Amino acid sequence: MQISNTIKINKADFINNCPKIKAKVHSIETFGAVDGPGIRFILFLQGCHLRCLYCHNPDSWELNAGNELSLKSILKNIMAYKKFYKNGGVTISGGEPLIQHQFLFEFLSALEVLGFHSAIDTNGFIDLKYSKKCIDKANMLLLDMKEVDENDCITLTEHSNTNMLKTLQYCQSVNKCVWIRYVCVPNYTLKDEKLHKLGKMIKNYSCVEKIDLIPFHQLGAYKYKELNIKYKLESTPTPSNEDMNNARAILKEYGF
Repeated sequence: MQISNTIKINKADFINNCPKIKAKVHSIETFGAVDGPGIRFILFLQGCHLRCLYCHNPDSWELNAGNELSLKSILKNIMAYKKFYKNGGVTISGGEPLIQHQFLFEFLSALEVLGFHSAIDTNGFIDLKYSKKCIDKANMLLLDMKEVDENDCITLTEHSNTNMLKTLQYCQSVNKCVWIRYVCVPNYTLKDEKLHKLGKMIKNYSCVEKIDLIPFHQLGAYKYKELNIKYKLESTPTPSNEDMNNARAILKEYGF
């Protein structure tokens, strides 16, 4: 979705008069190509309740870390690159962006007025009483499916997957476009029975357009050492091409 020509507003005045609200920001990527359709501006917000064993950004967990940026400064940054997002848009990721749901709602509202396609990259673990209005405002969700089994999800993330499933069910009820993201971790999520269960589960949701299978990697391992956090997957290998092809073949059986 490109910048709208039908909404007659002065964009500079709109941004200068936007709500004086700030966000805790982990980082910004101006030319993202894997976090939603097209080329995208990616805003990574700070803070996450989960402690996923495979997380490659443990430095995003603490809400009060990162840089504090105003809504106005973020919008000005986006507008500086707007021509590149003609067939893309803006994705808000984290951490878990819905922790900062008050800021996120104002940000999504501004993006709507300015004509940008918006996507929330979320684990879905925030209660719907806080997340629903942001989900309604966004154009789509990138929903991180951590685990298909509740007990294994607790082992992997320290939290149940109940709210994530409720988030997916809500998206189905309002026909919100969803892309599922599933990290393939050997000895954890990368098992044939898990992938079959995922396929059987997701095929019942017409709101899901695609499933992205993401191979586990060790790129963030050094951060655990820097933060003095025990890293439990140090000896876990990256999935082979054969492993990933097998995973894709299983999901293809269910139409993905």
